[in-house]
Amino acid sequence: MFVRARVLTALVAAASLALTACGGDSGDDSGSSGTKTELKLYNDKGAWSPFFEELGKLSKEQIGVSMSPVGYTDEPTYSAFIKASFRTNNKPDLFTWSTGGRLEEIVEAGQVAETTDLWKEAVAAGDLSKELEATYTYSGKQYCVPLNISYWVMFYNKKVLDQNGIQPPTTWADLMSAADKLKAKGIKPFYHTSVLFSFVWFQQLLIGTDPDLYNKLATGEAKYTDPGVVAVMERWKKMIDDGYFSDAGSKEDPAVQLKTGKTAMGIFGTWFNTSMTQQGLKPGSDYGMFVIPNVDPAKTKNTVAFESGPLCSLAKAPDDKASMNYMKWWVQQPAQEKWANSRGDVSANPKVTIPDPGLATIAKAAGGGEYTLANRYFEAAPAPVLTAALDAFGAFMVDPGSYLKQLQNIQKAADEYWKGR
Repeated sequence: MFVRARVLTALVAAASLALTACGGDSGDDSGSSGTKTELKLYNDKGAWSPFFEELGKLSKEQIGVSMSPVGYTDEPTYSAFIKASFRTNNKPDLFTWSTGGRLEEIVEAGQVAETTDLWKEAVAAGDLSKELEATYTYSGKQYCVPLNISYWVMFYNKKVLDQNGIQPPTTWADLMSAADKLKAKGIKPFYHTSVLFSFVWFQQLLIGTDPDLYNKLATGEAKYTDPGVVAVMERWKKMIDDGYFSDAGSKEDPAVQLKTGKTAMGIFGTWFNTSMTQQGLKPGSDYGMFVIPNVDPAKTKNTVAFESGPLCSLAKAPDDKASMNYMKWWVQQPAQEKWANSRGDVSANPKVTIPDPGLATIAKAAGGGEYTLANRYFEAAPAPVLTAALDAFGAFMVDPGSYLKQLQNIQKAADEYWKGR
């Protein structure tokens, strides 16, 4: 099941061939100015293609440059594809990635274009916040721009909770009580998966118990074998043993699981709102979302995981000027109004109004300092540690009794990474 490392070479080779066949090379799409008038945006968000296409039409109207998406739905294949493009003459005009260790990796390799001037202008214009800038800063310079921002909250099937007399919990004890009620009715309380998002419950349990320990793991100041981390895994194991989770190996769309009521709740970024509306569900009447209460009741300020996915250009893009101008347009209010509201999500641009009251409440509270924000684990963990952790958490879900072995495996990767740093 966990063979990603062993097939990476094959994926890279396949990606190289795919680039030759359908890569983002410049073709004859240049305007009289010599800059491209059509850009291809490679991404690992294939389900978002209709929304990318809408932005492509809007950019054609507003800046004379269209954009067409090339979407993938399998993240390992997509990552291999992009990394293969670094070594070929066929390169994407724009591409999505993730911040944290994975972005730092390609910045250090000199593969991604610097956007320091763009950030300076956008912050001055009020289109991006100074607080968000740190997420895109490496060695004092900025790279890429925000594709999206999201807060990780609990989505729930409103009818299922209402029918069982459950209100959105405000304490961890209430959340566990709700889980017991749902389980008694034959409903799986929580969604989880052993593929890619295997880190989600580890992240939530740790930030809700000891956010300082969570942050220290990301910087190598703490170990995955420390007692506080072990205690989190033991809590997670007990929840699995108690039957609180859906089948971690299921291939069924989580939005479908929530829609049908097979599963009552699931932790996702606010971007999951798009998946719910695509199922024909209406926010407020069919489903809702709430900030997950801390595990430790002594910590009265809830900690919320936060992510910001980047939109990037290569350092040697087919037309670096066109790509940079597109990213500059992307962060401005007209583009962000269309992008955020068409998907039903929050925006990195503070000027954008959010019509969904549930999202607006969460975004306002997060922006107003009501929550402690923690960088999502996928970005917080250094890339080699993340790779080991995703496999380890997935293996743990298959065999919960192996949690100590899995923590030791992650720590081995962490020791190797932090050695000499």
